Amino acid sequence: MENRNALQYLYITLKGIAMGAADVVPGVSGGTIAFISGIYEELITSINNINFSLFKTLRSEGFKPFWKQANGNFLSALFLGIFISILSLAKLVSWLLENEPVLLWAFFFGLVTASIFFVGRTIEKWNTGVIISLIAGACLAYYITTLPANESVNSLPFLFFSGALAVCAMILPGISGAFILVLLGSYKTILEAVHEKDIKVILTVGLGAVFGLLSFARILKWMFNNYKNITLAVLTGFIIGSLNKIWPWKNVLETKQFGDKIMVIADESVSPYAFDGEHKLIYAVIAAIIGFSLIFIMEKAASKK
Repeated sequence: MENRNALQYLYITLKGIAMGAADVVPGVSGGTIAFISGIYEELITSINNINFSLFKTLRSEGFKPFWKQANGNFLSALFLGIFISILSLAKLVSWLLENEPVLLWAFFFGLVTASIFFVGRTIEKWNTGVIISLIAGACLAYYITTLPANESVNSLPFLFFSGALAVCAMILPGISGAFILVLLGSYKTILEAVHEKDIKVILTVGLGAVFGLLSFARILKWMFNNYKNITLAVLTGFIIGSLNKIWPWKNVLETKQFGDKIMVIADESVSPYAFDGEHKLIYAVIAAIIGFSLIFIMEKAASKK
């Protein structure tokens, strides 16, 4: 793991803030932000290091070696940013989602489009297997974005599974964990459990999320170590396929009430001129350009470091 100074840890916290803001938007993954900001592999490796040997280190060698093995400074700086974002910036993102959805989606569309070039460029060797993996990833992500939501499910084993699957989606670039919960029919149940402080449901989902995060991180780490180009191709494909979900101009086909929230569960991407509301095309293009440019500014800042 890298040795960093205080300014570099502040930069990681800022990346955490960006990840937290992205996760608020159904359809945008914090994993995409982690990837384009250059911390994705370190995040997967750090999560992968959380195992029984880590606690053996704590018992036999003390706190300092334990903290170093866990890459504690990196994880705490990153999760501090995510936490700050959820408490503050996420409110702004939610407001924009409700009041200026076209401009917000356009910004993220530009940002995610630029990330395709950024992630795709990290593929070192192109061959038939890599191209097939990219197409398969794109088709799977696109298919997921077109699925209808399920009715609410209350079974505890299913909620455990939902938590595991949603957190896996959350760390995959291109796929939103919140959107997966809507598809599975768990979103309403979990939302109500949080509102009503139903400890049994919250604990079940939380344990599922921990299980999913620790097990899926191992799979991703193994794939990066053994099939890096194919893994990068699949992840690039996921990002391409997810663009359908974040296209700025969508006409709503069906909505559902989830607790006190109304969520769109079926919509269709349309041209700006076929959009039911005000298309705000010029402002949307500017927002998309800002999002697109932000990736290259972040990359330049990272390469200067």
